[in-house]
Amino acid sequence: LCDNKFHTEELHRMLESDEKFGFIIVDGSGAMFATVCGSVKEKLGSFTVELPKKHGRGGQSKNRFARIRMERRHNYLRKVAENATQYFITNDRPNVLGLVLAGSAEFKEGLFQSDLFDPRLKAVVLKIVDIAHPGDVGLNQAIDMSADSLSGVKLVQEKKLLQKFFDEIAQDTQMFSFGLADTMKCLEAGAIETLMIFEDLDCERYVVKKPDGTGEQVHFMTHAEAAKSNILKGEEGQANNDVTHESLVDWLTMNYHKCGCTLELVTNRSQEGSQFVKGFGGIGGLLRYKMDLMALRELEKGIKHDGAKAANDFEDDFM
Repeated sequence: LCDNKFHTEELHRMLESDEKFGFIIVDGSGAMFATVCGSVKEKLGSFTVELPKKHGRGGQSKNRFARIRMERRHNYLRKVAENATQYFITNDRPNVLGLVLAGSAEFKEGLFQSDLFDPRLKAVVLKIVDIAHPGDVGLNQAIDMSADSLSGVKLVQEKKLLQKFFDEIAQDTQMFSFGLADTMKCLEAGAIETLMIFEDLDCERYVVKKPDGTGEQVHFMTHAEAAKSNILKGEEGQANNDVTHESLVDWLTMNYHKCGCTLELVTNRSQEGSQFVKGFGGIGGLLRYKMDLMALRELEKGIKHDGAKAANDFEDDFM
């Protein structure tokens, strides 16, 4: 696409948070449907309704008026439930991380308890809140009142994921990896299904190229380790190596899809997250098939030992 302006739509899409929450504002005057993603609010749709009020008419018409009122309310809740399914269900699953029901009357509770409300949406309802106003003002009020629930959703998902990881380790299923070296080996082999990494992991990805352009080596280490390893220095008599580096977390964020896995950034704000960072190096994975990493390490040691022995034998023969 080439014209007289910059097109940043794809960049906006890449910067979007995947934590999208749905809001249904429902009361006696109408309903509104919206999503909140990060700091962006998007109104999906709304409609108004005129429901018959309670009255003091008696006589033979009393039951008829009551029946009409209940039918109108039932039809109203049906329309709200149908719109909720239309807006918040995509490919037979909820397209939001959680759902908040808000309103000033008993309609929100009636909607949640109704059989008309899609069970898939009912399962992701985070909170039901009372608000004093309809429309946009009510949406802002509902966001403020449900902030504690929204902030805890990602933490709960993180705890569940890490608990599954710890269970795999406890049962020694060989369907896991942890530590930088083992996890990167599994990633290169395409064995990782879910990659987990601490969002503030202190590790860089160094790409080392020789001055003559032959060979390229990739190292994963901290700045301090890189300084000690002298990876900048070339071989004797040659210029320094060409070294580029970037944060491992940033590199994985941009390239994880090439390895056929999903990426989960983990915090240390939960007990499980802190244990993952301190006890398992802040990086690990759930595998799609078994890998005996201990046997693999022993095999690599054997290959290195055989290579060193062959080199020594060659030197002895030469002498």
